[in-house]
Amino acid sequence: MNNLLHVEYGQTGQSSNHNDMGMREMQARAFTERASQYLLIKAPPGCGKSRALMFLGLDKLEHQGLRKLIVAVPEKSIGGSFQNTQLTEFGFFVDWVVSPENNLCVDGSDKGKVNAFKRFMASKDRILVCTHATLRFAFETIPVSDFNHCLVAIDEFHHVSADGENRLGGLIDSLMKESSAHIVAMTGSYFRGDTVPILLAEDEAKFTKVTYTYYEQLNGYKHLKSLGIGYHFYQGQYKDALPTVLDPSKRTIIHIPNVNSGESTKDKHAEVDAILDVLGEVSKRDPETGILHVLGKDGRQLNIANLVDDNVTERPKIQAYLRDIKTADDMDIIIALGMAKEGFDWPFCEHVLTIGYRSSLTEIVQIIGRATRDCAGKKHAQFTNLIAQPDAQDDDVRSSVNNMLKAITTSLLMEQILAPTIQFKPRSQWDGKTVPPNTVIVDDTSAGKKVSQQVIDILNGDKNEIMAALIAKEQVVKEAIAETTPPETITQVALPAVIQTLYPNLTEEEQEQVRVGMLQSILIGKAGGLIDGENLPPDAEVDIGEGNQDEKDESSNKNVVGQQFLKMGEKFICIDNLDIDLIDAVNPFHGAYEILSKQVTAAMLKTIQEAVSASKSQISEEEAVILWPKIKQFKRDNDRDPSLNSSHPIEVRYAEALAFIRKVKQQQMAKQG
Repeated sequence: MNNLLHVEYGQTGQSSNHNDMGMREMQARAFTERASQYLLIKAPPGCGKSRALMFLGLDKLEHQGLRKLIVAVPEKSIGGSFQNTQLTEFGFFVDWVVSPENNLCVDGSDKGKVNAFKRFMASKDRILVCTHATLRFAFETIPVSDFNHCLVAIDEFHHVSADGENRLGGLIDSLMKESSAHIVAMTGSYFRGDTVPILLAEDEAKFTKVTYTYYEQLNGYKHLKSLGIGYHFYQGQYKDALPTVLDPSKRTIIHIPNVNSGESTKDKHAEVDAILDVLGEVSKRDPETGILHVLGKDGRQLNIANLVDDNVTERPKIQAYLRDIKTADDMDIIIALGMAKEGFDWPFCEHVLTIGYRSSLTEIVQIIGRATRDCAGKKHAQFTNLIAQPDAQDDDVRSSVNNMLKAITTSLLMEQILAPTIQFKPRSQWDGKTVPPNTVIVDDTSAGKKVSQQVIDILNGDKNEIMAALIAKEQVVKEAIAETTPPETITQVALPAVIQTLYPNLTEEEQEQVRVGMLQSILIGKAGGLIDGENLPPDAEVDIGEGNQDEKDESSNKNVVGQQFLKMGEKFICIDNLDIDLIDAVNPFHGAYEILSKQVTAAMLKTIQEAVSASKSQISEEEAVILWPKIKQFKRDNDRDPSLNSSHPIEVRYAEALAFIRKVKQQQMAKQG
């Protein structure tokens, strides 16, 4: 297995420490925006969003004149995150108390819960917890005006969509347009697998955003030191690859493939049995808890929970046991299908092993979040994706190629999410002091270099959303990973199109600033981060761009203090003077190609490239225009036209673009004739 991503964290303890009101770092950041009518909190799983909402909601009830607080969660089990909580003992001004009759995350009919919701709205009670479904059903029976001066909080907000058929999205839209309600939206993954936006751009602009990154959270832990994201490619049946990737000594959640996927054997119970055989021999099932006791092949006794079995008698017992886990030794392995993802809390989990491609980035984020809780004794967390490798003899090779490349791409986006984020700061707002690591100073003081605050906000808060939208362009991404297309196709065609779609109100100049900033972020990440001029090695070979040659030849670093550099090969290049051609040559998905080329044989890599080329989209006029200078340069360098029969995919792409250009020219000449 090869990790595509391995990140080391600082164990600063900052994200876990509490202030004098009992708030962790993320919660305090959200609380500073408590006066906002519409608040969007984007923060990773396990960082305390539930308690952040308690602080916000209680302040709105006690100090902002709101009458009621309604908390909506996607499913009943997550409602437990909002049970009664003592906050005053840590310094807050009031405790969180939900009356039993106002906790609707319990068993019962939809009709009964809607009646309870309506009773709450007519009463003097102030806090209610329910599911998204109960909120939707109740909303259909209550005038929108009844929500005036109420706070509606939506947990796991990525379940909302701007799609007209999404009833939760319609509910939010009505509240914003037809009532004075306040809204707090919280999500650990601001992406949807179906690529439909969560909010329309004009609605999202009304929200105050609080962003707390995965890196901030993990770097601020006390115990967890590192996180890895890796792959293992297999052929045949996945059970044969399990001994390679499954370490019984690591507390692991195994997610078997969906029964409709190509990786599934279509018999989920037999798959569980096969996993158990790899682990050891089942001794017994505990009649009280439903937990399996397995004698491992190394002689250890393993406690294993089977959540794939949906037996109505056994599963509730297992779930009750999992909710009451107190020590690391209480559970070793959990085997699940659709469970143990969103909202599932097992801090001792070290490894999540996911079998088969997952199409939803949200699902990937949630699965990884199961292993990234901070816990004494846990130094490393691991996500492993076990993926079917295409078989050149298989009739369905194209489907396997697609799944394989999509899975790798998704994890490349996770690289953006989990690694240190690049922040942009305008020079006009810089006080001259040392900036935090990986902070880019943007010159907005020179003539013609103005940068709007919206551009800065997008670059600092929305880079992951832009990358997710880019990944939704499947054909472009597959070609980029298989390296059958020049990077300019991504950087100069696909990326600008995404930015224009997401931010139609930006000027062309602002869209270009966002594009360049995105590519700078990627380049900085690939180069290992920014280096301040004063921290350069004494013998560094420095390139500060055009200017005084004597200054460039100076071996001392005294002339570069206050500037920022990237290490490119043996040279340190000033970021202010990065050539636009270098920025445009960045392939965001090149790392995937490197992993691919190391993990599969040359013959298989050729099969993958051929499968991508066979389904290649047509050359667009926009791409042909961009590639024309490259085609002319190729002809000058090689004294011939690029060939469609070349073994080099990029040359083939040039040849296709040249054929397109000639065809268009012939058509124009025919019209003129």
